[in-house]
Amino acid sequence: MLAIARALMSRPRFLMLDEPSLGIMPRMVDQVMDSLRRLHETEGLTMFLVEQNVPAALDLADRGYVLQTGRVVLAGRSDELRGSDLVRRAYLGM
Repeated sequence: MLAIARALMSRPRFLMLDEPSLGIMPRMVDQVMDSLRRLHETEGLTMFLVEQNVPAALDLADRGYVLQTGRVVLAGRSDELRGSDLVRRAYLGM
């Protein structure tokens, strides 16, 4: 979270985030993701997010890409990916 705060001090237009939920308490994940969502909505901040917490990432993102062994195997709007059988079985446990 400190790294995110430091990055925001320079008032970027584009922010790259690598696993922002990694290593924080589960109840803090929602707060971090909500803060990122507010930054996008109020400041117009564009973000590139790499995240293994698929439900949290899809809730935040407009678009998503699913990689397998370094290759894009699926891409689309978040709502489309959430409804994809591949994503549901592999990442959402459904």
